[in-house]
Parts: sequence; C-alpha cells; structure tokens
Amino acid sequence: MSVAKLLGLVCTLAFALMGGGRAEDSAGLQNARRHLLDPNVNVLTFHTVEQLFPTSRVETSGKAWVLPRAESKLDFTYVHDGKTRAADEVLARTYTNALVIIKHGKIVFETYRNLTDDKSHFISFSMAKSITSMLIGIAVAKGAIHSLDDQITMYVPELKHSAYDGVTLRNALHMRSGANYTEEYVSQNPDLLATAFEESFVEQRTRFVDFARVMTRAYPPGEHFNYSTFESCVLGWVLERATHQSLTRFMTEQLWKPAGMESYGVWMLDGPVGVGREFAGGGFNAVARDYARIGLIMLRNGRAGEREVVPQEWVKESTRPALREPADPSDPIFSYNDQWWPVVGSQAFMARGLQGQSIFVDPETETVIVKLSYFPPGNSAAATETFDFLKAASRWEPGPPARR
Repeated sequence: MSVAKLLGLVCTLAFALMGGGRAEDSAGLQNARRHLLDPNVNVLTFHTVEQLFPTSRVETSGKAWVLPRAESKLDFTYVHDGKTRAADEVLARTYTNALVIIKHGKIVFETYRNLTDDKSHFISFSMAKSITSMLIGIAVAKGAIHSLDDQITMYVPELKHSAYDGVTLRNALHMRSGANYTEEYVSQNPDLLATAFEESFVEQRTRFVDFARVMTRAYPPGEHFNYSTFESCVLGWVLERATHQSLTRFMTEQLWKPAGMESYGVWMLDGPVGVGREFAGGGFNAVARDYARIGLIMLRNGRAGEREVVPQEWVKESTRPALREPADPSDPIFSYNDQWWPVVGSQAFMARGLQGQSIFVDPETETVIVKLSYFPPGNSAAATETFDFLKAASRWEPGPPARR
C-alpha cells in the first residue's frame, strides 16, 4: 500500500470521528465530480460547481462597488501563429464562456456564452491561488501572521517531519518549498494530485491538504521553483490557523464585503460545511465582474473605490518587475511571485487557472481582462492564442460607446 493510500485510510477514520461520517453521495454524483475537467462536459461543469460539490459562501455586503460602462465593439485584431484575426473570433476559437474587458475603470466589453450570464458563478481553478495570496497579505497587515519568514510548522505543527518542515511562508508563496512533487493534470497513471482529488472531493473521505503530510523533499527550501497546488493549500491551512477562523469567514469580512463585491463567492469544500476545508489552491467560484474587481484592486494598489482592502505594499511586492525572470525555462513568458504571474518584459501580470481561466492586469494601459474558458485538458494552443488576444486587447483603445 502506498504512503498516500495509507494516509487516506487514516484520514477517513479521523473524518468519521469528527462528525464527517454520513450517508455517502450516490455513485452518479461521484462520477459527475470525477469528470469535472472532461472536454465533453466542462462547458457546463465549470459554472455549476454548487450543484456538484459541497460549498461554503463568501457573503457580500449587499452594497456593490459600481463599475461604470462605456461599451464598445471589439473593433481590433490580434495576431496568432502568423495570422491576423478579428478580435471576436477568439470567443469560439478559445472555448470562451465569459469575457469582460475594463479600460480606465470602465467596462468596455462584456459577453456570456453557453447558458451563462452575469449571475453565473465560474470556477477559478488556480486563480484561487492569487486570491489566497491577497488574503495572506491582509493577514500579515492585521498581525495575524507575524512574518513571511515564519516557518509553516509554527502555524501547522501537523506538517513537522514532512517536506514542509523548515519551509517558510515566503518559500511557499514563491512555489519553492522543495517538496518532491510533480503537478500533472493529464496523466495515464494516477499521481498524488489525482489520488487526493478522488479521495477528498469525489468521495469526500479525506482532507485534501493532509496529503502534504506525506511529501518528501527533493530540494532545499527556497532554491528550486516547482509549481504545486498543495503549496497554496498549505497556505490556506496557515490562514485558518493564524486567523482562528475559516477561510470563508476571513475572506467574507476582510476582502469580499469591504471591496463591495456584487455577488457571493463560493469555495469548494472537501466535505460538508463545518467539516470540509476550502480548496485554497483551486476551488473558488465567482461571477465574472467580481473577478474583474479583483483585477481592479490589484491594478489600483489594493484599493476598491476609496477604500484600501489589500495592503498597497503587498500588491507592489506581489507584482514587482524586479522579479520578472522566467520562473521555468520551458515557459519564457511568465515569472512567478507570491502566487501571481508577472509577464516577463512587461508591467502586466496575471492570475491564471487550469483550462483557460484568466485575470489579466496591465498597469501601463489601465486594462483588466477576465476570460473564463473551458479548454480541453492539455490544450496549449488555446492558451497561447488567448495570451496573444490578451496582449492585443490591452493595447486596444476603444472607439465611441456602442449603441444598443
């Protein structure tokens, strides 16, 4: 029996003892969860998480931060693979569910496809990592976290004797824990990520982040970049311990309500409310315009309207150009810092999620673009074309507002 499977059995027992034992979900529902990423159904599953998984709501104050509008037609082109295309071709070519473009603080374009609208809640996947980073910055400013140089085990002693023993929060924010782990979504052989998702979110027998307890070390902390969803989930665990409340509660009171988000947010849970933990590395869901507000907060150095909701210094640190060396030699476009993706050779930066979820922010052009997609797994061509579109959309200066 593998170490991961052994841990799963131990966690299953612990789950039952703390009240998680309950009637199992049907095989049909479990199978639907299992196929969340599949290209035949992801056009729907990516905006129906509340119907598939246990969730918790990040509530809004009810008083929304109003985004003014100056809607225009997509009257520009982008170049991909040597061919010039009309901007609106990107919608079908890159599997788009929703697209929102903001220029100089105003919505200049907004569209929804595939039975979605402005009230649909779309999954973020790894854009959740960037949101978790914002929450870490807030917790540091409020003194709940003393320092980014604190060791993770200071907050989560359960990770002693694992790969995270001796790792600082700063190491984890930069994806440099040194844990021996490979992030794979398309694989013929079930790996740790696949096993953890199956046992935590499909069958709901374990805690997802508990699998970090069995990880061994491949590199000294701080030396080697290795992208890992578990890194962000560990940071979510730190937030829970440091703030003495759930991620949902902390985010509600410290980010979502103060920012004036227009709709509630949703965290996927690895178990029922009161037992399950939020999937900090990839399980947040929100309406498209609230993702745009996240981008605007980062564009405006932490401010939502006149109110600072994320510390200005945290925003600057997360996106500063000084760190814009490629994080991975195989991907020269992006750097990585504090769970955000600065664009090499540019002031722009992104939150990026699996299968085409994007918040693109360009301070030079005062542009925020949210694109929520349903790429087939492993479709790098759609990702490349999307980025070509985002660059062109950032340079675009819209004409007079379109008449309805």
